[in-house]
Amino acid sequence: MRLSRAVLPLLMLGVAACGPAPDPQAEAKAKAAQDAAAADALAGELETQLSNRNWTLARSQCEVLAYRYPKSPLVARYAARCAEAKAQAGEQAEAARLQGLWSYQSDPVGKGRQLSTSIYSKDDVDTGAGRSRVRLIFRDHPEWGRSSYLVLENGDFDCYGGCALKMKVDGKPRSMAGSRPRTDEAIAMFIEDERGLWRTVRKAKTLAIDLPLKGARTQTVVFEVGGLDASRMPGW
Repeated sequence: MRLSRAVLPLLMLGVAACGPAPDPQAEAKAKAAQDAAAADALAGELETQLSNRNWTLARSQCEVLAYRYPKSPLVARYAARCAEAKAQAGEQAEAARLQGLWSYQSDPVGKGRQLSTSIYSKDDVDTGAGRSRVRLIFRDHPEWGRSSYLVLENGDFDCYGGCALKMKVDGKPRSMAGSRPRTDEAIAMFIEDERGLWRTVRKAKTLAIDLPLKGARTQTVVFEVGGLDASRMPGW
């Protein structure tokens, strides 16, 4: 007897249904083996990054290992080294942030070049004429020589004729002489001992300066100076 084409697929399904059911334990074992192999491969990449001190990549791979394979013994095995990678990556990111706070310029002036580096304070101040950022500048001019000074965007400094500037270097108090030149070209106040200030900033993390302001109360500004690249200002 010949079977119709409609009956054949039903018979084939029946045969398949009669086959052995999947073994959950075997499937779990196979999945565990796949995960273990993948975790081992990731750990190999992690080991390379740790050996090369590529802390940011190592931290990322530590996070992937812990997230994807939390039950792997490799998570515990690398726990201490991953903690180190996290700390080192954080330090590198902070160092890069501090370095990025400084800007450097080299401009042609006459027959020479003017070199300068500057940094803005963490917060602005109320000058009585509005809010203003404060910038600390070190300049090496081919004719005028070296100088250090603070610049406002508006308002004015109350230091005409000279004043004593109170500072804190990493929390330790000190003072330096300041002076506001009688010029309207820029709202600037010089810090007279530019070499002393430069040596101070090179070794410091933070520099806080109490600003005497004309028409406003004295306010403190903080500069995060720890990222200075002194090599960009040769001779200082």
